[in-house]
Amino acid sequence: MKAIEISQPGGPEVLTLVEREKPVLKAGEVLIKVAAAGINRPDVFQRKGSYPPPADASDLPGLEVAGVIVEGDVSGTDLKIGDRVCALTPGGGYAEYCAAPAGNCLPIPKGLSDVEAAGLPETYFTVWTNVFDRGALAKDEILLVHGGASGIGTTAIQLARAFGNTVYATVGSDERVKAVEALGANKGINYKTQDFVEEIKTLTQGKGVNVILDMVSGEYVNRNINSLADDGRIVIIAQLGGSKATIDTNQLMRRRLTITGSTLRPRSPAFKTEIARSLQKHVWPLLESGKIKPVIHATFPFEKVVEAHTMMDAGEQIGKIILTFEN
Repeated sequence: MKAIEISQPGGPEVLTLVEREKPVLKAGEVLIKVAAAGINRPDVFQRKGSYPPPADASDLPGLEVAGVIVEGDVSGTDLKIGDRVCALTPGGGYAEYCAAPAGNCLPIPKGLSDVEAAGLPETYFTVWTNVFDRGALAKDEILLVHGGASGIGTTAIQLARAFGNTVYATVGSDERVKAVEALGANKGINYKTQDFVEEIKTLTQGKGVNVILDMVSGEYVNRNINSLADDGRIVIIAQLGGSKATIDTNQLMRRRLTITGSTLRPRSPAFKTEIARSLQKHVWPLLESGKIKPVIHATFPFEKVVEAHTMMDAGEQIGKIILTFEN
């Protein structure tokens, strides 16, 4: 099969087209003939050498794919050989064939293309487990999403709005403000020209938000604390602003605040299977009805993966960037 490997840590130019043997399946895995694969920030970190794959995972980048199951063990699932699926993978998505635990596969929602479906798993699994499980976003609560124009951000905005929550989102341009508001955000905040802490105080009459989905960390942590309502929760899922922060623990105690976080890739297939079941029950009907939708910014044939990662590095996209494979 054709695959994209990382020849050495570095920029987009280190992504190299190679020939590889198809994956050898383990118990409980299926082989997917890949039609499309999503590009995500962890792929960039892996390319740069700062996010190695788990020991038992493929060394190829790529955490989400869409395609057709061509062989494997589908026992314990409702899937069968020949089904169109999208899947969360521990690695190996940048290839014509990819192995994935059967329980981490979901049927492609009715009405969605392979390209659209390839933009679902990484973002929807991540948002569900962090916003709704760890963050425990409840009915009528307010969510603040940092990085609102990213794949994660556009997903979080749509899901929270679909469940009736008020959503605010920070973004880096006025164009993106318009984009996230068009997706349903009650208010987009341009962090380059506005102080999001002051904006949140104004928007909430000084009460603050209940949950913050944070991809920045670093110096944002204290600003997030100052944006929270009593009993509020911060969920950190990335560290684009650095991993260190000095915080006022008096506020945590006095106002009963929670700071938590997670990374999804190292978690067990069984854990991810539980998320898949929740998504199929609560979220897939919203996708099939058109109430929410994946936001696709651009697609590239896999031979142009360098150009795709160059776009990802520029960070100006709204939604997902997808690689396509000939089938």
